[in-house]
Amino acid sequence: MSEVRNVVLVHGGFVDGSGWRRVYDHLTGEGFRVSVVQNQTLSLESDVETVRQVLGQQDGPAILVGHSYGGAVISEAGTHPAAAGLVYVTAFALDQGESVSKLIADPPPGAPVPPILPPQHGFLFLDREKFADSFAADLPAGEAAFMADSQVPWGVEALDGEITEPAWRSKPTWYLVATDDRMIPPPAQRMMAERAGATVVEQAGSHSVYISQAQVVAALIKSAAQNSR
Repeated sequence: MSEVRNVVLVHGGFVDGSGWRRVYDHLTGEGFRVSVVQNQTLSLESDVETVRQVLGQQDGPAILVGHSYGGAVISEAGTHPAAAGLVYVTAFALDQGESVSKLIADPPPGAPVPPILPPQHGFLFLDREKFADSFAADLPAGEAAFMADSQVPWGVEALDGEITEPAWRSKPTWYLVATDDRMIPPPAQRMMAERAGATVVEQAGSHSVYISQAQVVAALIKSAAQNSR
């Protein structure tokens, strides 16, 4: 069994690909070829096309990794033949006909409610004053403040995009549950991971676990690379 050497990282909503820097450094330090996708987060369809373009540029099979909304993107884009395996990092592992908006429409009693502000011209933002607590509670205050002040507008159309053929039905899948996440409740993460038949790792961390626990995330991606072929 040969190890997959390519990794494609897909960011979620409200942020861009720069949040993957620490994971990138860990993986490239071990010889992986890493591509960081910069999605516009305007629509699921356009983000999926962007990821498929990056997959098409790989020189061999790749591990496709998604954080948060990036999980919805890889669920649809991961049917591309270059995707050897999927890694969800506290992400939306959506099923056929599901969208992010459908999944978050009716939170269970007692679940934390993300501080998403009312749409502005078709885009969403998180309340800057509540960003750190909900999205980045385990990051230094200055780093969380920078993320809050550099938010990428998240298109409502992207949240409404529905999955047609979930890639996890045909590709080996891994899932990292962030047990202190206040954006996607851990029970919802576990439900999605279980139905996807994913190999699950649980890690104490916020929704920004891909930054705060980059070494753990990189180790899971490396495990996927070793076991996807």
